[in-house]
Amino acid sequence: MTSMRMTRRPVFALALATSLAIVAGCASVPAPTDKMAVAEAAILRASTSGTSVDAARELQLATDKLAAARQAMNSKEYERAGQLAEQATVDAQAAEIHAQSARSRKAAQETQDAARVLREEMNRKTVR
Repeated sequence: MTSMRMTRRPVFALALATSLAIVAGCASVPAPTDKMAVAEAAILRASTSGTSVDAARELQLATDKLAAARQAMNSKEYERAGQLAEQATVDAQAAEIHAQSARSRKAAQETQDAARVLREEMNRKTVR
């Protein structure tokens, strides 16, 4: 009986130490300062006059999520702050892409209009 107790003690101690390490690791989420900086940079990069017009909703969403991330940081809710900062980054990138797409569509339309005018002009000259 004593030998069985002796072999259970190290196993129990190891299990207890592992459990405590896991709990301590989950409780100590570091402040996501790098994610916050990336989100701020993404929003700054996306904040152009074109984005403000063509992707205002996405840009506002990114800005709102960054503000919520800052509040979470102040409340020391670092995991939530990190998640919000990542979402803000993605929303800012989506705003930037949406605005680029709108500019590309506009440029394509202008090119098509110019080509149509050129064709019409060429047709007028050949009819004479």
